[in-house]
Amino acid sequence: MSATQQQQGSASVQERPTISIVVAIYNEHESLHPLAAEITAAMDALGRSWECLLVDDGSRDGSREVEQAICKRDPRFRAVQLRRNFGKAAAMSVGFAHARGVYVVTMDGDLQDDPSEVGRLIAPIESGEADLVSGWKYPRLDPVGKTLPSLVYNTVSRLATGLDLHDMNCGLKAYRAEVVKQLSLYGDMHRYIPVLAAGMGYVVIEMKTKHRPRVHGQSKYAWGRFVRGFLDLLTVVFLTKYLRRPLHLIGSVAIATGGLGFLILAYLTAVWLTGVGIGSRPLLFLGILLVLLAGQLVTFGLLAEMLTYFFHRDRNDYSVLAVHDYEPKSGAQPLGETP
Repeated sequence: MSATQQQQGSASVQERPTISIVVAIYNEHESLHPLAAEITAAMDALGRSWECLLVDDGSRDGSREVEQAICKRDPRFRAVQLRRNFGKAAAMSVGFAHARGVYVVTMDGDLQDDPSEVGRLIAPIESGEADLVSGWKYPRLDPVGKTLPSLVYNTVSRLATGLDLHDMNCGLKAYRAEVVKQLSLYGDMHRYIPVLAAGMGYVVIEMKTKHRPRVHGQSKYAWGRFVRGFLDLLTVVFLTKYLRRPLHLIGSVAIATGGLGFLILAYLTAVWLTGVGIGSRPLLFLGILLVLLAGQLVTFGLLAEMLTYFFHRDRNDYSVLAVHDYEPKSGAQPLGETP
């Protein structure tokens, strides 16, 4: 690295950078040096001040030593190393907390994302068209063992959330900084960042991005993540659509359950009036069970509504876009008053 580059790097550390790149890393030591070189070349060509946070999620393959060497060589790189493997959501949350840029870009550390796409991703945010730009790996260069579950996952996610994205879990995304500062990630919630952001009122769009085959290391994908992702999808749907009105969700289930139970009991009542005994019919017990379950669900929903009311009563956690406060002209009368 030349002396001029070192001076530029030191200067960029002192002031707030325009772009913060957050890379969550877990056992990617073979990819780190090439990744750092690509990021440096792409960002220097872009001509914006930048920083890159290498968030190590408890790597045990020598990645930490490589990260430290990269940071010593170029101060625009910063390493944040977690004590153990907490998961990608935790690593991204830590990276977001340490990011200082006006815009934040996330990418994976396996070299499958192309850093030269950063300029295209932040352009709609700079122009005010969007607050979050989600990448769409197209064409995707992964084996069918990853692409097929991903296709199912993205289809179900679109139907459940109403957010029309083809690649919800793409690691390459760009954000306005205020978006990531308001996110609360845990579990595997990083998969649903666009849904969470859209639920807060931010504008989310999708953009096709280059995708490259994996060269080093092994994929962290496992079928267990597919199951956890589905369970997290249920959580996200509740948090974005029913957090402030839980009775609407629970009550809908109660109405369906109670309605079915009522129809069953009405049918059995009609049968009983014709002189046919119903006391030993399993359908009777099913109808009673459904009606009782509906009553319990309504009670549970009302309790949830009470908790929601008291929790949000004194909170003002809505995302405000802007406040326009114009002072009246000299001599003008406030509305509702007469001279």
